[in-house]
Amino acid sequence: MLPSRADLADFAYFLAIARHRSFRRAGLEMGVSASAISHALKALEARLGVRLFNRTNRSVMLTAAGEELLGAIGTPFEAIGQAVDNLNRFREAPAGHIRLNIVADAAPLLLGPVMPVFQERYPDIEVDIVASNRMVDIVGEGFDAGIRYGGTVPEDMIAQRLSADLRWVVAASPAYLDRFGTPQHPGELADHRCLGIRLGNDRIYRWEFAGPDGELAIVVPSRITANGTEGVIAMAVNGGGLVYGIEPAFAPYLATGALRLVLADWAIPGDGFQLYYSSRRQVPVALRLLVELIREMRPLGL
Repeated sequence: MLPSRADLADFAYFLAIARHRSFRRAGLEMGVSASAISHALKALEARLGVRLFNRTNRSVMLTAAGEELLGAIGTPFEAIGQAVDNLNRFREAPAGHIRLNIVADAAPLLLGPVMPVFQERYPDIEVDIVASNRMVDIVGEGFDAGIRYGGTVPEDMIAQRLSADLRWVVAASPAYLDRFGTPQHPGELADHRCLGIRLGNDRIYRWEFAGPDGELAIVVPSRITANGTEGVIAMAVNGGGLVYGIEPAFAPYLATGALRLVLADWAIPGDGFQLYYSSRRQVPVALRLLVELIREMRPLGL
């Protein structure tokens, strides 16, 4: 017996719930409220005569029947979605919707120069960007891809380089250096005010260097920490202390003299930005077009 139209629509909701284990996140993906998702699931379960999820206040877990349904319809629905997406090749203007989870620095430095051009070139493609240093499960959270520094990309993902390697440097304002002096060796950072950056896993980032003494990783004294480069740069410009990060993030302030490089001979190169996605998913046409444009424009080299 062929499924009804209602079944097909609710199967899509079922798959979204199964991906996210959350009515709220499934609703965000499908563009409907959590309440609408819940009502659709209840209607599907009533028509099928089985319970597909066990729901509590804290969790949404597949039942044995739900696991069997997921195994039976998950792949065919993905194939249908990919087939529809592939039809973009025959459109005059490609369309679609992609969700990206990116490290915060990639928003202004990598995508900032690219997205206005992308919008002009592909006006029917919607791009949803979430910029955060917090590491997330991009598959479980419903993202098509992520952008991170190369060394932090999960090993089970397919990765594509989007930029050249990036130098990690220390900078401070002239006012700070006039008041507290300029360190000549990383070991002197213990006597300075250092602005810390909190990583996506809540650890404070160690400052890494390479010089005559080899490579060093120093836990600097940080009475002030923030979860992103933008905040600590603003503090550094106003004399708050030394700041550590990728050189392109400091470039506008170095050009105006608001910041000066410190310990430049100890700067260390690091992996550039990489886009990554699950090997178990087909790459949407819209995502491929975005990658091609980034490689064409090369905002951070390649």
